[in-house]
Amino acid sequence: MEKEIQSNFIHNIIDRDLEEGVYGDKVTTRFPPEPNGYLHIGHAKSICLNFGTAKKYKGKCNLRYDDTNPVKEDIEYVNSIEEDVTWLGFKWDDRFWASDYFDKMYEAAVELIKKGKAYVCFLNADEIRGHRGTLKEPGKNSPYRDRAIEDNLSDFESMKAGKFSDGEVVLRAKIDMSSPNINMRDPIIYRVAHTHHHNTGDKWCIYPMYDFAHPIEDAIEGITHSICTLEFEDHRPLYEWVINEVGFWPNPPKQIEFARLNITNTVMSKRILKSLVDNGSVESWDDPRMPTIAGLRRRGYTPKSIRQFCDDIGVAKANSTVDVAQLEACVRDDLKDKVEARNVVMNPIKVIITNYPENQVEMCEVENNRNVPEMGNREIPFSRELWIDGDDFMEVPVKKYFRLFPGNEVRLKGAYFITCNETIKDEAGNIQELHCTYDPKTRSGSGFSERKVKGTIHFVEASTAIKIKIREYDYLMVKNENDEYIENPNSLNETWGYAEPLVGEAKPLERFQFFRKGYYVLDEKLSNCDEKVFNSIVGLKSSWKK
Repeated sequence: MEKEIQSNFIHNIIDRDLEEGVYGDKVTTRFPPEPNGYLHIGHAKSICLNFGTAKKYKGKCNLRYDDTNPVKEDIEYVNSIEEDVTWLGFKWDDRFWASDYFDKMYEAAVELIKKGKAYVCFLNADEIRGHRGTLKEPGKNSPYRDRAIEDNLSDFESMKAGKFSDGEVVLRAKIDMSSPNINMRDPIIYRVAHTHHHNTGDKWCIYPMYDFAHPIEDAIEGITHSICTLEFEDHRPLYEWVINEVGFWPNPPKQIEFARLNITNTVMSKRILKSLVDNGSVESWDDPRMPTIAGLRRRGYTPKSIRQFCDDIGVAKANSTVDVAQLEACVRDDLKDKVEARNVVMNPIKVIITNYPENQVEMCEVENNRNVPEMGNREIPFSRELWIDGDDFMEVPVKKYFRLFPGNEVRLKGAYFITCNETIKDEAGNIQELHCTYDPKTRSGSGFSERKVKGTIHFVEASTAIKIKIREYDYLMVKNENDEYIENPNSLNETWGYAEPLVGEAKPLERFQFFRKGYYVLDEKLSNCDEKVFNSIVGLKSSWKK
């Protein structure tokens, strides 16, 4: 059972509002993604915070698509967003589209014009940028700023009627061109875009800007606390200005900002992630190397591990960077008592047990999870010919190497003691097979105690072995000599190995511990009846300490 949602500074604000009756006993939040890409682990933090807050206060959380920019949006992204939110374990109360409110937004813009708080501007984008000023210098008024209200109303209606081309004219809020906050220097609130919209078709050729649309959407839905990331802090005065100047909502929502999630060896920019997909650096948005929720799901991460990670890192007011090892520790902790072990050998070496009967196969019993006896045992085959892992043999052993080497005896887990007697090589000097002998008195569970061995290794019986493809991952991004993140050319390494027969029955997204190796998941896209492909989730050992 997951622990109760931790309190944080946002919840402290909500507690005060509830005590003072600011919104009565209501708490309503929203998760408002733009459907222009797949969600990533940073969005997971926002999802957990918004939905978790609503759950804590027995309130509501809406899913709302910010579809005010139809050029970049796609229904594929909508479907992926809903799959991700549901997979993480959350359910929205209502689903809305920003485009549901286009009529109301247009009405709000007209209201601002009537109040002398907005005007139609014919400066082009470069000219507007040139008039904006700098952090040290105030901006300059547009020559169209003080035109008559009637003219602005007429021109705005002409914009709506499609009489202007894209980029020819905009509607701007009339605020303060000398404001120290550049966002308040007569920002654009409507632009012309002759683009078909997935929801409204060709009804509109003008579309509201995010900073104008977002507060109106929140107000219409009755959002009490509009929780967003820290980059919107400088936009809060504009958020409040829009709602207050339009004046349609007597009890407006409160915007609260929290620090966005940054993780080492990870980029969380939709633009950069999209470029990785478009240029073929990764297979797709759900490539297991990607920090997208879809990528993490395909990689084998669990919803609980991601929720736990978001809870552990907490909610802060200042940006910081979290070690990716902390995320890995969360999935490792979630899997260690849940998944069964399977024997898989990589870089396999053939072992011939010369004194074992030919054509005989016996079954040996091994535990499914040594940490959880309740998960029971399974049987694995054993015979004269086996595969062992390449890491478990050294022809010339280093100091304190207790695994198999010429003349040494080791335990085969669940089976017998074996001793390496001879190394068979080809003409090039490559090891072809190891000839070993076994001691039949030493079968696991027999109570044999005449001598001890220091090394225990695992094996896969040769005649029943399943050949599998294994995908090992390194971080997608690494730092160069200038401390800048660049693509890691070695982020994917495909290899293969032999697995015990039960692995052949694995289902898509089924997870296992490959004994002594790490946690792996059957890839749902690449696996088929003829080939099993496993993705590395995380290793057994953690470098991160609480």
